[in-house]
Amino acid sequence: MVEGQEGVSWEQWRALARAAEDAGLGALFRSDHYRSIVRGEPAGSLDAWATLAALATCTERIRLGTMVSPVTFRHPAVLAKNAVTVDHVSHGRVELGIGAGWYEAEHESYGFSFSTPRTRLDELDRQLQEITRQWTEADDIRPRPVQQPRPPIIVGGAARPRTVAAAIRHADEYNTTFPSVDEARERARVLAQAARAAGRPPLRFSMMTGCIVGRDDGEVRDRLAAWREITRGTSEPPICGTVDQVSARLREYEAAGVERAMLQHLVHEDVEMVALLGEVAAQVAG
Repeated sequence: MVEGQEGVSWEQWRALARAAEDAGLGALFRSDHYRSIVRGEPAGSLDAWATLAALATCTERIRLGTMVSPVTFRHPAVLAKNAVTVDHVSHGRVELGIGAGWYEAEHESYGFSFSTPRTRLDELDRQLQEITRQWTEADDIRPRPVQQPRPPIIVGGAARPRTVAAAIRHADEYNTTFPSVDEARERARVLAQAARAAGRPPLRFSMMTGCIVGRDDGEVRDRLAAWREITRGTSEPPICGTVDQVSARLREYEAAGVERAMLQHLVHEDVEMVALLGEVAAQVAG
């Protein structure tokens, strides 16, 4: 999970994608923001969907998606068409993560309407319905997605009623950010209960959280120092340690109901860490 708004260049995107594929990771997700959140000026962002379309041409296996695209940035027809385009370019490897949006500063900079949380959540409901219609029902909209009946949809949130309800109606996966193990367990319970009440199959439950991994304690310290320099803080990401330690921590989340983890790689210049994430993934899977 790469925070594209933190000044990731196209050359860096290509290197990260190649490293993720070589490491055997399942997917490369990126944020969909237009202004830096952590590094500040002059960091900025290439467009998420244009980047994913380009990465689809230089990868063969990894899945590609947004975590998450705010409904405030694009008309639903444009977002649906962007995702279908990447679906075709990638031969069926795209996933659409979608949310209500929250970062007011980028809306001001780029002239997007921000409005109230309730209005944005209403728009999330509307866009999910319209995107699904265009992908599956609209006879006058072509081409259809490569993935049938449609690409996977991921809704993000903290397991509160509005986002859970939207996910239950339209999504395949629910993603929550930076939870503790106990929070993950409770959010997984809420989601599973809502699916049962709606009479639908369970959604995949995933999380996005910060991560640093090193081969030994010294490498972990070096990476943590780089992370703190970027974040201008003294804390550390929620998951931090050697390959064995990070794997053990992820198994705790797995036991709490987390089925997939998007691990935020904030120091994107450090391509070498991607290989270690692949080792972590192999350990957890094994």
